[in-house]
This record gives sequence, C-alpha cells and structure tokens, in this order.
Amino acid sequence: MDFFNAIQVASTGLKAQGGRMRVISENIANASSTAKVAGGDPYRRRIPTFKAQYDREIAAHGVQIGRINNDKSDFTLRLEPGHPAANEEGYVKYPNVNPLIEAMDMREAQRSYEANMNIISSSRQMLARTIDIMSA
Repeated sequence: MDFFNAIQVASTGLKAQGGRMRVISENIANASSTAKVAGGDPYRRRIPTFKAQYDREIAAHGVQIGRINNDKSDFTLRLEPGHPAANEEGYVKYPNVNPLIEAMDMREAQRSYEANMNIISSSRQMLARTIDIMSA
C-alpha cells in the first residue's frame, strides 16, 4: 500500500468517526427530553454501527458508518405528577440516554478520529521526505 492509499483509508475512518460523533451529539442533546403527549415515548438512544467498504481503485478496505440502530433498553421513569408528559400514574418517561456513557463514547470517537488524522499527517510527512530524497 502506498502513501496515497493510506491517506484514503484513513479518510474513510475520519468520515465514519465524524458520523459517530454526530449520533452521540444527538443522544446528548436529547438526554432530558420527554414525550410530546402524556404517556408517550421520549427520544430513544441511537447506536451507530460500522461496516467495511472495499475500494477497488486502491484495492483496500476502508470503513463507513452503517445502520444506526435504536437502543432497546428501558426508559427511565420519574414520578412527576404535574408534568405534561406524565401518564395516569404520574410517571414521566425519560430517554434511555446516560450522559456519562455518551461522554465516554464521544471521547473514544475523538481518539479514533485523532488516530486517523495522525496516519494522514505521518503519510504526508513520509511522502514529503521521499520527494526530498528523490530530488537530492
């Protein structure tokens, strides 16, 4: 694999991690939202998946964001009888989003993004050195 192929593969990782960060941001933004109607379901946490993508042009596998699935875990119930979204027993359903887990997932996505950026940076530096050696 040459330097350009390494850059292209790493760029697929950047794009996939960017998509992952968007989904995590959406989860965090909706962590305390409730249903619009009494007794209704609130926002449900979303989980991104990844899938391999073969690029015939460079004869290498990259990665892309796959399906975005809904988390099937239970909602959190809180007793708030005066809330507009409360059911007949006075409980309000809150999203199944744990901000601590989302923060850890975001940090992991950021580190993966940074790793791909380092691959691109290193490949560019090696390519520049190769050109310098060849022109000397």
